[in-house]
Amino acid sequence: MSNAKALPLIETTGPGAVTPCCPPLTERPMSAAEAEIAALMFKALGDPVRLRLFSAVASHEGGEACVCDISDVGVSQPTVSHHLKKLKEAGLLTSERRGTWVYYRVEPAVLAAMGKILVSSSG
Repeated sequence: MSNAKALPLIETTGPGAVTPCCPPLTERPMSAAEAEIAALMFKALGDPVRLRLFSAVASHEGGEACVCDISDVGVSQPTVSHHLKKLKEAGLLTSERRGTWVYYRVEPAVLAAMGKILVSSSG
């Protein structure tokens, strides 16, 4: 699978190990660089259409979805493509072209990293 850029949200440190870009919000104040990375993710998810597309991909059977299966979100196909591109740029989706269709996937490590940012460091 290809991605426009490396996933900024996570670092993998071994099989199954995920280190999020940023500490849990309750651990310490984020650095400027950490805040920029986290803001990119939250900004991408801050749009209702993008959040619906992200959810459609994340919850789709098999963990990936063809753009043909998730494009019914009340906007035109070019707008869907624009929003999917923004999710990819934020490191939240990866994609693979198969023939004429593009398939999108939310890597499990991305979901794990997002969860680690939002949980209490004492929990």
